[in-house]
Parts: sequence; structure tokens; C-alpha cells
Amino acid sequence: MEYNFREIEKKWQRIWKENGAYKVSNPVEGEVAKPKFYVLDMFPYPSGAGLHVGHPLGYIASDIYSRYKRLKGFNVLHPMGFDSFGLPAEQYAIETGQHPADTTEKNIQRYHEQLDNIGFSFDWSREVKTSDPSYYKWTQYIFLQLFDSWYNRSAQKAQRINELIAVFEKEGNKNYVCPGNTSLYFTAEEWMAHDEKRKQEILMQYRLAYLAYGEVNWCEALGTVLANDEVVNGVSERGGHPVEKKKLHQWYLRITEYADRLLLGLEQVDFSDAMKDMQRNWIGKSQGAEIEFKLASASQGNRLTPSPSPRGEGGKTLGLPQNESGHYFKTADTFQWKNLKEYGRENRKHPTDAENLLWQQLRNNQLGVKVRRQHTIQGFIADFAIMEVKLVVEVDGGYHTSSDQDNYDSARTRFLSELGIDVLRFTNEEVLSNTAFVISRIKDEIGNRTSKKSSN
Repeated sequence: MEYNFREIEKKWQRIWKENGAYKVSNPVEGEVAKPKFYVLDMFPYPSGAGLHVGHPLGYIASDIYSRYKRLKGFNVLHPMGFDSFGLPAEQYAIETGQHPADTTEKNIQRYHEQLDNIGFSFDWSREVKTSDPSYYKWTQYIFLQLFDSWYNRSAQKAQRINELIAVFEKEGNKNYVCPGNTSLYFTAEEWMAHDEKRKQEILMQYRLAYLAYGEVNWCEALGTVLANDEVVNGVSERGGHPVEKKKLHQWYLRITEYADRLLLGLEQVDFSDAMKDMQRNWIGKSQGAEIEFKLASASQGNRLTPSPSPRGEGGKTLGLPQNESGHYFKTADTFQWKNLKEYGRENRKHPTDAENLLWQQLRNNQLGVKVRRQHTIQGFIADFAIMEVKLVVEVDGGYHTSSDQDNYDSARTRFLSELGIDVLRFTNEEVLSNTAFVISRIKDEIGNRTSKKSSN
């Protein structure tokens, strides 16, 4: 006898749908509640191609388990949804010349049909679509809660930012280390003396959702930042477009504050040891010591030693800067110089808005002196170097607010001072909002140093 699967399966799928065979209801009053059990699959992205073999590969196993638990008397919630919001939907719409809302809905219907044909026991009344405003309004809501919160390490929980402000007004931050800048300390009096802008900058370094500079994978063709696993051999996994490293001002979540709670929670869940180790490694909390090694300076007193080999491959002379006596500001070795030169070239290609604005005011001897951009001096790359008067101008972004960066900047300034080079530092905000003031400061410094040079 032939098994007419098309008719038989279609008949029973219709019956299951009409009777709500897999719909999960909450117990009514007076009814004996069954034990609850929740089985959740990863939501697929509804592409135009439909399901691929990887989808049922995972869904079949979870569906078998769902059916098993129902037979054991559990009230099983087994929902399904669609990860239909974001870059994949946008790209598919662009490639096909259609509106993403239309293509996404059409693709979801196709997935529905395919999943039902396989016979999965999903409760479709609980369906979720991440592109639905009724869904993503909650992700927006959660973000606002995180922005309005900080993590109290003493209480081991998140609290409202207003509570932190009240603490600052009473005692400063002596009992609450700043996670964004561990070297930041202030008294209640100092806090009250800050203007609103500075207070918000400090609070940003405590918030669970915060704005900061960071190096990201930027894809110009897609117009977005990509995660590391979305980049394959230097191009985007989707579309094969070029990807470059770029420093951008963007939003972060301070999940590292929860490291202790996450590690403690692993001891209380029934996971395999291999799974727990994987989670511990992902959390990545480490303890140890930090050691600073002082590097030998190339300078001897106020005199710089000449580079023993200021030439590159094929004997070509490298463009190493020289001081008045003709001595080179040399790097540690030729290999380091080549790396620094390449980094400088990349930095010049991708300046920040503040760096680009300032460069337009400094280039072509506009201040009467030669200004070099992203210029190598020993083991450092200076944003703007005016070697004629031994002056360096640095434009610091938000990524210069961490204690590590502060320490690095201080060491960098000390080392350059050994070479007789002074450093002027400005923030991005100063350059962007008050360019005239920044240029005036640089002019004054050039004038002072030129006068001293003439008098000597």
C-alpha cells in the first residue's frame, strides 16, 4: 500500500491548526497546574532562499524533546520567531529593489509553510518578529534602562544613576571606583564645582550603556559596523565588501561589571564542565600583576645619538626626522620604523573629524612653519609634529579617558620632553567647537618657542 504523504500530512496539519494542538494556555483558577517547561530555538533570519538544512538539523532535536516532555505531563512552551530586523533585511531589499517590509513579510510566510510542512510543534500564537515595532520598542526600553543605570559593585546589582549622583553630592566617589577611568577621584566639593557638561562626562564612565571611542570593523559598502565573526579574510561575510579598522564614537554595554555574578552563576546551573569552561573563557576575567619596564632612551642628556642604519631596503634613505645637529630621531630598529610608518599612513587616510578639521588649518605652512601629520618620533606617532620649534600637538578622543591611556599619554609626554619636544593636548570637543581658540594656542606656543630660539 502506497503512503500518500501529501494528502495525509496536509490533513493532519490542518487538524492540528484548527484544534490548536500545540497552543499553550496558562492554567485557569481552580485547575491543577502542570509543571512548566520552556524549549526555545534560535530564531532564523527569513531570507528569500527559504530554509536550509541547518535549520531543521537543530529544530528536529528540540522538537523531539518538546514532544517527550508533553508526554511526561509538562506544560511545554515551544515558540518560534524570526530575526527579521537589521542588515540582512536591508541588503536583501537593496539587492532585489523592493521595500524591506514587503520582502520580510513574504519571506516569513514562506518559512511558516516550510516549518509547518516538516510538522514542528510550535505554538504560533507566541510568534515573535524582531522587525515588529511592538517587539523592538522593548529593546529600546531596555537600552534606556541601562543608560539610566550604573553597577554598584558593593551591592552587586544595577542601580539608578540618580542614586549615584546623590552619593557624589554627599561624599564624592571615594567608595565607588570609576569603571571607565580607575584613576578618577573627586570629593563632594569638586563634584559640585563641575559644570553640567563635566558631570555628564563623568557619569558616562559609570553608566551601563555608555558612549565611547573604540576601534571597530567598518564596512563602507554596507554602511555599518561588523562583529569579528562577520568579517572573513578582510571582507564582509555578507556581500564580500572591504572592511577596515576605524575608530568611531559608538555605544557600548558595560557587561564586564557583571563578570563576578556570571562566574558565580555558573556554579549554580546544571551545565556540563565543558560548557562551563567555555563560558568562563568567554567572560574572560583574569587576575594577575602588571609590570612596567622602563625602556632605554636613545637620548644621552640633551643630545640624540645618530641612527646607525637610517636606510631601508635597497639602500634607500628613510625619511627620519633630524634635529638641528643632524642627528636622527631614530626608532628602536628598522622593523619598528616600517611598522610605524605604515600605521602613520593608515591614520592619515582615516582621520577623526577633529584631526581633519585641525589639519586644514595647519597644512601648507599656514602658521609660518612646516607641520607634519601622523609623524613618527622614536617609537611614537604624533598627531601633528612641528619639528622646527620642537612642538607636538595631540588631539585626544574619548578613548583617551581610560586610566591606561592616561598613563600612556603621560609616559609619552615625559619621553618626548627628554628630546626637548613639548606637547600640546586638545580634546576632540575643543577642536570641533572652538577651533579658533585651539589655533590661537598653537600660534602662541610657536611664537614663544621661536622667540626663545632667536634669543639663544
